[in-house]
Amino acid sequence: MKDITNCLLAIFVINFSFSQKTESEINSIRKEHLIELKNPEAEVLNEEEIAHFKGLDYYDFDPSFQLITSFKKSKGKKFEMPTSTERKPIYRRYGYVYFEIANQKCTLEVYQNMALKKEKEFKNYLFIPFRDKTSTITTYGGGRFLDAKKIKGKTMLLDFNLAYNPYCAYSYRYSCPIPPVVNTLNVEIEAGEKVPIGH
Repeated sequence: MKDITNCLLAIFVINFSFSQKTESEINSIRKEHLIELKNPEAEVLNEEEIAHFKGLDYYDFDPSFQLITSFKKSKGKKFEMPTSTERKPIYRRYGYVYFEIANQKCTLEVYQNMALKKEKEFKNYLFIPFRDKTSTITTYGGGRFLDAKKIKGKTMLLDFNLAYNPYCAYSYRYSCPIPPVVNTLNVEIEAGEKVPIGH
């Protein structure tokens, strides 16, 4: 069983520039993600999985899901993040983001991975796993992820067009974080990655 943490790094490197992206830039990121999945040398999927892989599916780019959210730093105690296996990586809450979608006020907790914190290039990496009302319908039932970066101000850019699936959506061989219940949104986030084609 593969640890999803190592796999997140590749996506994080791609998305590390947290400035607002254009539709063209986001489409390029999506193409790179597809190339990575279909590349045997990347070893994300094995040969059998690649042979049966039918492709990725996304919502159309929607600038209304590029949100400047209110951010409140509020560190919590370390805890074991639930995963799709018995693995329990250590995280802590780093803060909260507040925003509004479809006239509904929303809150998500922002987390920091304690293992990644020790690595120089990822010490500022933050993680936002979430579910919403599209989960199990048009998007992966195990939830989707957003990457974020430590900030000094009181606002944080969240671009749900960049919401992506854990590798568990493509292969049973991975161990993936499961979004805590508090990060379940009572709105439809019709942006970002959908259920893979054919699933």
